[in-house]
Amino acid sequence: MRVIKGDASIILLGLVILLFVFGIIFSVFTFRSNPVDDALSANRVINVLFIIEDDKTPLSTYVLMYYPVTKRAAIFDIPGDLGLLISKINRVDRIDRVYDPARISGYENEIEKLLGIEINFNVIITKENLVSIIDLLEGVEIFIPSNVSYRDDDKVILFPSGITVLDGDKASLYATYSLPYEDSEMEVFRRQRFFLGFLERQIQMNEKLQNPSASKIYHSLFRTNISQRTLTLLFNEFTNIDTDRTNIQSVTGNLREVSGQMLIIPHWDGNLVKEVVRQTLGTLTREIEDHLIERTLTVEVLNGTVINGLAGRTAEMLRSFGYDVISISNADRNSYDNTLIIHRSGDDTLVKAFADVIRCTNIRREASVNLENDDDPINQNFEYKADITLLIGRNFNGRYVERN
Repeated sequence: MRVIKGDASIILLGLVILLFVFGIIFSVFTFRSNPVDDALSANRVINVLFIIEDDKTPLSTYVLMYYPVTKRAAIFDIPGDLGLLISKINRVDRIDRVYDPARISGYENEIEKLLGIEINFNVIITKENLVSIIDLLEGVEIFIPSNVSYRDDDKVILFPSGITVLDGDKASLYATYSLPYEDSEMEVFRRQRFFLGFLERQIQMNEKLQNPSASKIYHSLFRTNISQRTLTLLFNEFTNIDTDRTNIQSVTGNLREVSGQMLIIPHWDGNLVKEVVRQTLGTLTREIEDHLIERTLTVEVLNGTVINGLAGRTAEMLRSFGYDVISISNADRNSYDNTLIIHRSGDDTLVKAFADVIRCTNIRREASVNLENDDDPINQNFEYKADITLLIGRNFNGRYVERN
């Protein structure tokens, strides 16, 4: 009997210990801090991967970067036909070739390497669920610049021009259709405008979606690596974003044929993309006057060299950094030795940031343009006042000024 009692005591003690351990584990998982709260308390940029998916393939991929302290955000558009050396398959191929809807870590890792950042959260929306999401948001407002009218045996696509509110079916179609005659840049622009409109509508409707039953249905339509509570907190935080001041920057490059397919090969072996991201993050986290941060400089690019197309390629590079290039042309002659920045914006901080992009120290300030002054060859090239005129000289290698 003593042995039996001893055994019973040991068993009872073991049960008590197990209950104690399980209690600790339960407490840790119940009361541990939320990852969004952690990011907010750490005052760091939150990077969220958004994917709109159709038939297990990403149609649109965006990385939203948000800094809670300044309440500013930026978005990078990752094209599916971006050509990278994919380590998993050990060859240059489309970045979306590694996409697996059941396990997107491989795709996410390639984007992290491309941008040089760590992605904190991901949110995936299927084309089918997008319909229900937009209907719960009571539609999304979109500006359509021109009529869209297309019919064939398989589909009919009709959208009137102007500002319109699209329901779920229409919005899903607008965000995902492709037409044989549509310019690829216009298709990218259309999908970017949709994503911004979608984000803005979420912000507008966020308070109504706080209803527990509505919230449960709404968030069940997203596939994500975070809990419903965390997703709710994340969307709550995004209500601080001013979408009118949030730009979408496309990852750009040169179009080349690789293994029988046309791919976008990032400029400068992908180093330009990382530099654009670094500058963007610096802008998001820099706490200076709003008008200095939010203002977008307009730029005129003049080619003062014998290299054909240099102004166009430079303009594309500057657009990657978010600058508004409004004019591209040749200078009055093609024999300028030194690259020159002429600025008339009034914001020295912004001009210095622009000059740092191309490592140019040759800067001239100009209060106004005297169009009647024909003695200055530079003034002959513009009939308007861009914030900055970049006159490219021989010392510009297509990316940087090599000597000043």
